[in-house]
Amino acid sequence: MTNKNNHQKVVLVGDGAVGSSYAFAMAQQGLAEEFVIVDVIKERTQGDALDLEDATAFTAPKNIYSGEYSDCADADLVVITAGAPQKPGETRLDLVNKNLKILSSIVKPVVDSGFNGIFVVAANPVDILTYATWKFSGFPKNKIIGSGTSLDTSRLRVALAKKLELDPRDVNAYIMGEHGDSEFAAYSAATAGGKSLVELAKEAGLSFDDLLKIEDETRNKAYEIINRKGATFYGVATSLMRISKAILRDENAILPVGASLEGEYGLNDIFIGTPAVINGQGLAKVIEVPLDDREKDLMAKSAATLRKVTADGLDALK
Repeated sequence: MTNKNNHQKVVLVGDGAVGSSYAFAMAQQGLAEEFVIVDVIKERTQGDALDLEDATAFTAPKNIYSGEYSDCADADLVVITAGAPQKPGETRLDLVNKNLKILSSIVKPVVDSGFNGIFVVAANPVDILTYATWKFSGFPKNKIIGSGTSLDTSRLRVALAKKLELDPRDVNAYIMGEHGDSEFAAYSAATAGGKSLVELAKEAGLSFDDLLKIEDETRNKAYEIINRKGATFYGVATSLMRISKAILRDENAILPVGASLEGEYGLNDIFIGTPAVINGQGLAKVIEVPLDDREKDLMAKSAATLRKVTADGLDALK
């Protein structure tokens, strides 16, 4: 295990619905003694800091305040949620050009502050923006983590748990690939209680087609939420809190994130959704899930989609 200082500092960049929900989740969990909120709308960050500090009497002591990029200098973690939100009828990939521009205006001042911690990226399209954060920052790959398929995996586990009448925490199944329309469920390696999830599903009267329907509903759940309430934020905020907790508490936790690949799944030079070990140094290692041939093909196609949009988006910035 690595050593971490007792005093921990997190800077949130982006105080919209996702960012403020993340700040609330962190306050509820008592994570980080110092929490700084940065956003172009300064008045909102000040209001949120005042609101959030009211929770500390019932959770844990925490210094929460509105800050600037210069406050990143001694932070352990910078979490980026800033970006244009996904609108009804819009895919995550549709956001790429406008959010790459926003991201480039964030990463430089963070790095210029002297920040030497870990970036966690959640703005969409998250896999592409995570890759761009690595490029813009010049940081080692282990210090850049995307929220990746953490939210999608949570959605899958919840859906499967409902069907199988299980606790979702005991469903060991992952959504992999792009956080978006080309993602897929790695059912061939999924288990619950040490037993194959496909077998458990069969015993419960569910066919593989039923499982593929659950996968499709998981893939499209964000659109359903956006159409009904305008945005998704509680789920992704909790996913971000979980990743942050693994880093700040040096847990060596296996979590589904947007990770840099170094030959795993036959892929390089890409950030994509996969389980990985997360600790105080950031991304410790990727857990390469054994995929069947169908899933290997889906992973390759998902990666190809991300590569093309990433290259086009970064070229447009030049």
